[in-house]
Amino acid sequence: MLKKIFRQISKLGNEENFLHFTESVEAIISKVLSLAMILVIIVSVCDLLIFLAKELVNHSDNLLKDTLFVIFGLFLNVLIALEILENITAYLKKHVIQVELVIVTSLIAVSRKIIILDLEKKTAADLIGLATAIFALSISYLIVRLTNRGNSNSGH
Repeated sequence: MLKKIFRQISKLGNEENFLHFTESVEAIISKVLSLAMILVIIVSVCDLLIFLAKELVNHSDNLLKDTLFVIFGLFLNVLIALEILENITAYLKKHVIQVELVIVTSLIAVSRKIIILDLEKKTAADLIGLATAIFALSISYLIVRLTNRGNSNSGH
């Protein structure tokens, strides 16, 4: 078995063979990550549904007042996982990391953080940090969006 592995590695001396090998490894890892993310999404949706069912049974009179932000956080967890899955599948299709998707995913994650934020436990520095992250991500998104629009118009 070890000899077979060394034989395969020695065949990778050619750059073309080596690049083909690395592309194959990337594809396998991307597929494994996709399957893992699908599992995370299923578990997250189940967690959300179980939480909602328990809250409806136990606190049906003031469900929205007490647990609305927890529910929003769970929903956004699912959306973030879906965006990450979209990033992985886009990479599998085009073999390019789509920066716009990554920035949108980051914006959703920061938005989730803000929605579930307990203002009584956060300092001014925490809020300034979140505001800075939102501003930087928004500017980044705008730049990428305008650049992508400019590139698509120049091709026509």
